[in-house]
Amino acid sequence: MSERLVDAVEEYLVARRAAKPSEHTVAAYRRDLLGVLVCAARVRGVEPEGLRWVDLDVAVLRGAFAEFAATRAASSVLRAWSTWNGFFGFWVSERVVAGNPMSAVPRPRVRPSGPKPLRGEDTPERLLEALARGARKARDPWPERDLAVLALALLTGMRSAEMLGLRVDSVSGRSGEMRVRVVGKGGGERVLPIELPLEALLEAYLASRRERFGSVAGADPLLVDNRGEGLRRGGLQYLVRQCYRHAGVNDRVARGTLVHALRHTFATRLAEDGASVTEIMHLLGHASVASSQAYIEVTARATRDAASSNRTYGVVRRLVAGGERGEAVGGAG
Repeated sequence: MSERLVDAVEEYLVARRAAKPSEHTVAAYRRDLLGVLVCAARVRGVEPEGLRWVDLDVAVLRGAFAEFAATRAASSVLRAWSTWNGFFGFWVSERVVAGNPMSAVPRPRVRPSGPKPLRGEDTPERLLEALARGARKARDPWPERDLAVLALALLTGMRSAEMLGLRVDSVSGRSGEMRVRVVGKGGGERVLPIELPLEALLEAYLASRRERFGSVAGADPLLVDNRGEGLRRGGLQYLVRQCYRHAGVNDRVARGTLVHALRHTFATRLAEDGASVTEIMHLLGHASVASSQAYIEVTARATRDAASSNRTYGVVRRLVAGGERGEAVGGAG
């Protein structure tokens, strides 16, 4: 076991892979661990690579978290605190350190917030219709991709990391009965139904992608950037932000939500349209569904009915119908 903390971070991340976290989760762990580690090195007056276990006492950790918190939101600091708590817990179990000092390091209190869907009754429709008209002006416009990404988020409620983890063959099934297999938090899988309108948008997107880059293999990322490479977290956030801006709905998005606002809109609309709590939580892949025995297991048919009741499908059906009449889904963009 190396005495250097930068080595301990990498060894911990390797050990964590046994739980099969997503690549994005591992990247978040690394950012939080190294971010605080850099602050701790400054508190000690050494380079991060030179920081060792003996250098990391409670006073140093408090100073490091105080510096870390100076430029970050409370929720980010709390996430980093939890990551470091897990880090120390692991090395205590490995008998490398005698105890976990994190209980002596203050952590921010984050008030639980309610859902933050897109504001405005017609906002999802306005957003999708604007994208279908090619409203997003870009150096290399790709309206089919933009529309598929936003519709996929609005009609499945997937998290950002879940969308980025999709492969082309994650979507399967016969037409009219298609489904997407999603790997959620902790490596848990769930299968979400895809109705015909969304199926048509995904097919139009893949057709446009083949025109741009040639053949598409099943193991390829489902969502790609304008170079044909798998879309990354920053790229997805930028795409969604630009779609909001060009559709003129920036003022209807809660600060800091971006992709998550689409997930919240999905859940909120299902609830408003009569889907049960059990159905909604099943579709969202919420941890409570797996742990709680109080909920009645949802059948595949009930899940599909709940998803198809989402009235956002109405605008997608109109867009697809327009395309079948010879109108380009991407418009003039």
